[in-house]
Amino acid sequence: MSTSMQTCPCQINPTSDNLSTLLAYKDCCQPYHDGINKADTAERLMRTRYSAFVLVKPDYIVATTVPAQQNFLDIKAIESWARETDWAGLEIVAHTPKLGKRHAQVDFKAYFNTPDGTQAHQELSSFVKVNERWYFLDPTVSMSVTQKQPCICGSGEKFKRCCGVYLS
Repeated sequence: MSTSMQTCPCQINPTSDNLSTLLAYKDCCQPYHDGINKADTAERLMRTRYSAFVLVKPDYIVATTVPAQQNFLDIKAIESWARETDWAGLEIVAHTPKLGKRHAQVDFKAYFNTPDGTQAHQELSSFVKVNERWYFLDPTVSMSVTQKQPCICGSGEKFKRCCGVYLS
């Protein structure tokens, strides 16, 4: 079976029994991965990023991280981690679509299989909307930005009043 006919990875939730409304990859995340659609919410971007990890699309992971952080990402490490992980599903715990003028957060659990059984990585991820496009704010990226410098998202605000709140 081709990837486009399979259930989209972001639709698989090991904690839910609801199988009636699952979307195929071609009808869910593929148009985003192919650059046809842009995520209209932080939750949608989170789902497409999860699917990109499952399907080993490191270029998409980089492209959907806030542009100021992209050059600091290790694409080979992203690809290696994505390949080595036995992904088992995604659960959106909560989506806070509006924090201030341009930020949102998604609390999620990414499930993966280990020899000891299925485990979950839970994370509260922050996102910023730049020029009508959502981006992930990666808290693991080390950048030398002072609190009084212009924000990395290009908003024109000071870093400490904009994305610094979510990266501190």
